[in-house]
Amino acid sequence: SKKMEEELDLCRTSMAFFSDQQLCYADILSAHEVRARIEVAVINFLKALTSPDPAISNLALISRKSRNSRVNQGMLTDVSSIFLSDMLSVRSLTKANAAKAFVRVWKVMELCYQILSQEKRVTQRELFYKLLCESPDYFSSQLQVNRTIQDVVALLRCSRFSLGIMASSRGVVAGRLVLQEPNQEIVDCSECGSSGYAISGDLSLLDKLIIRSDARYIIVVEKHAIFQRLTEDRIFNHIPSILITAKGYPDIATRFLLHRMSRAFPQLPIFALVDWNPAGLAILCTFKHGSVGMGLEAYRYACNVRWLGVRVDDLQLIPEESLVPLKPRDLQIAKSLMSSEFLQEKHKEELAQMVESGKRAEIEALFYHGYDFLGKYIAKKIVQANYI
Repeated sequence: SKKMEEELDLCRTSMAFFSDQQLCYADILSAHEVRARIEVAVINFLKALTSPDPAISNLALISRKSRNSRVNQGMLTDVSSIFLSDMLSVRSLTKANAAKAFVRVWKVMELCYQILSQEKRVTQRELFYKLLCESPDYFSSQLQVNRTIQDVVALLRCSRFSLGIMASSRGVVAGRLVLQEPNQEIVDCSECGSSGYAISGDLSLLDKLIIRSDARYIIVVEKHAIFQRLTEDRIFNHIPSILITAKGYPDIATRFLLHRMSRAFPQLPIFALVDWNPAGLAILCTFKHGSVGMGLEAYRYACNVRWLGVRVDDLQLIPEESLVPLKPRDLQIAKSLMSSEFLQEKHKEELAQMVESGKRAEIEALFYHGYDFLGKYIAKKIVQANYI
């Protein structure tokens, strides 16, 4: 019918509006496919070397600079994700300042090829020690290895997990969540004690987990000490919830599991409990949007996380003596966040008030009202829908 055709046209227009051919992302590939991409990169390099007019070809990588980032808003939710666009960053053997970085890319690719051929997985730390021993002239720090891995991701357009590199995980989870690895015993996360259940760095294992829950909320906690306090108090018995923490800035594995839970239980709102300071907001935003530093994988684990606390309205609960002056690092983070296009208006307002006050408030300051106060505080905020 004519009406149906009009609706289809409208749908096509909407899809065209939200699609963007310039957005770059990392594929999740099999070991065979990644090895094939590495082989093609090597063949292209050798072709350039053995051509009638031989030359050492540059490596054109997707740039991970903030000016190359782009935020895409979700069509059906208020989740937005950071993608990288198609601006390139070049590694060249002929330029003194880029020569070592150029060689590092090939050395990491070589090791990844070996790892995938042996059907193994390694952590970034294991990779660092291997490279430190084999190529000490090129690798002297973990940071160099981490950045080179991102370069390889940007060159081959595949995720680091596809390269055979496991995410080292700091994260733990507790509360009303039942997990089962294939052919393994069932784990009840409400019975794992105050330390919680350690999240595996093996993303393929996390993807295969059978997960069940009767929770009504997911609560992301910035600090492990606060997470332990809440699990010790068994807050999930009073507020039917799943608690998860990355013990600070979120690692990939923790974000992966949170994203997996958000897909498995789409009806559960996700709340964040972070310090009232720029770093706390940055942690919340990393869970919510991703980060430019993650490169082409930034978008993959974004979740719709709501800011429960601590926020400016909560300062009335905190004694003046507990407010700590902002550090120079706080102001740097605040400046970076303010310049980001993904920061929503209410978040900007909170951030501006932090900077204006020159103070920061930590979650622990709420213990002024007693060690059992935090559970009451969370429950009241959820019941009153006091979050952004």
